[in-house]
Amino acid sequence: MTEYMVTLDGETLGIHHVLSVAREGEEVGLSAAAVDRMRQSASVVARLAEGDAPVYALNTGVGVLSDRRIDPAQLLQLQTNIVRSHCGGVGPPLSREVVRAMMLIRANTFAKGNSGIRPLVSQTLCDMLNRGITPIVPSRGSVGASGDLAPLAHIAAVLIGEGEAEYRGRRLPGGEAMREAQVPPIQLRPKEGVALLNGTQLMLAIGCLELDSAETLADAADVACAMTVDALRGTPRAFDPRLQEVRPHPGQVRTADNLRRLLAGSEIRSSHLECRRVQDAYSLRCAPQVHGAVRDALSTARKVFEIELNSATDNPLVFGDEIISGGNFHGEPLAFQLDFLAIALSALAGISERRLDRLVNPLLNEDLPDFLADEPGLESGMMMLQISAASLIAENRVLATPASPGSLPTDGNKEDFVSMGATSALKLSDVVRNTRDVIAMELLAGARAIECLKPLRTGTLLQPYQERLRPLAGGRGDRPWSGAIGQVSDWIRQGVFRLS
Repeated sequence: MTEYMVTLDGETLGIHHVLSVAREGEEVGLSAAAVDRMRQSASVVARLAEGDAPVYALNTGVGVLSDRRIDPAQLLQLQTNIVRSHCGGVGPPLSREVVRAMMLIRANTFAKGNSGIRPLVSQTLCDMLNRGITPIVPSRGSVGASGDLAPLAHIAAVLIGEGEAEYRGRRLPGGEAMREAQVPPIQLRPKEGVALLNGTQLMLAIGCLELDSAETLADAADVACAMTVDALRGTPRAFDPRLQEVRPHPGQVRTADNLRRLLAGSEIRSSHLECRRVQDAYSLRCAPQVHGAVRDALSTARKVFEIELNSATDNPLVFGDEIISGGNFHGEPLAFQLDFLAIALSALAGISERRLDRLVNPLLNEDLPDFLADEPGLESGMMMLQISAASLIAENRVLATPASPGSLPTDGNKEDFVSMGATSALKLSDVVRNTRDVIAMELLAGARAIECLKPLRTGTLLQPYQERLRPLAGGRGDRPWSGAIGQVSDWIRQGVFRLS
């Protein structure tokens, strides 16, 4: 059997696998054990399809039409019809990496062996990934139960030789893309159409990708905070390990440790040890508590996402010789986490903006030039960075409004309480981007402020970051800042500010 970089067995898929396949193009295939389980459950479905007992979406309609029996001669047509009729997505298409993550997670869900479909379905998804076929999937249209129906339908359409796909940089009819890549489309058998549609793969794919991006933000925020604390001649006393030991939230402990390490050896700190300031502002002093709470939210989301990666989320599901209809497609566990991540990251951006304001605001800082300009008045310096950051904070506040409480009944009120998790996921992507840009602005301002304090040097571990940022943040005179912000934002995304 072919050896793949990522082997799907329905049990061991991790977020790191999702990243490697979605972003790096790692090859993927099924384990032998998964193939055996899928064959066994498919045989149960085949037997039930020949019987007279009603089985949801096997020989009945779907949703509120589940009381309509389907003629045995039309069972295959039913599955194709389900895929076609659910291709109702709208809006700009999802990114290539999101769609690839969706396909991978879907294939792994089937590998668990409870979906009652042939291994061919899952293996074809793997073949599409390995050959570079990416379905065009509109981003809007899912209410997060019965899963991400419309987005998944657009993937399933390409699987059967319909819909649209991107292949080798061209947008093609799905069947044409499959032919060029030499991946045969499949003829759906009983239950396979509905199995391809029921699931949480859109919200989970975005969740995994944005979680990884958010984890880079937490470290970058610690670096930015340490620069700001030093530039403002703040005290690291609030990061004393004894304070953390008596309130030992893991994220708080980690951030405080990062800040202590980053500030160690600072000549700037040594220059004001005898100052009379007792306490710094909350945005400096409470960074372990705020950044740490964000870290703990990320940790909780990671646990939930890792459970979901290896869960059976379609309906109905096969257990031994029995098939059971339930609600594992409901996205509420993910929707809550996606909403909470947006809230947490909005706080991370918010506290970063408050520190940025302290670096540039003449009313809050007497030790640095107004707006960090060389000639305040003639020059505006970094005034606009704080203004731009404020606009992003305002946008984040809107985006942080939870979507999960906003259920609207669908499908003739059969699906009367839905998760809206797809909306939670889509807006999280915007919050991550905005937060990254705000932290990039603080990093630039912090680096420029430290330059103003030369010849004093910052902490030993901070110095390499300072040197990297100096060409973008230093120099004399006003200049456009957008390019520098974009560059630092890219560095954050690439993991330049990751801390071990």
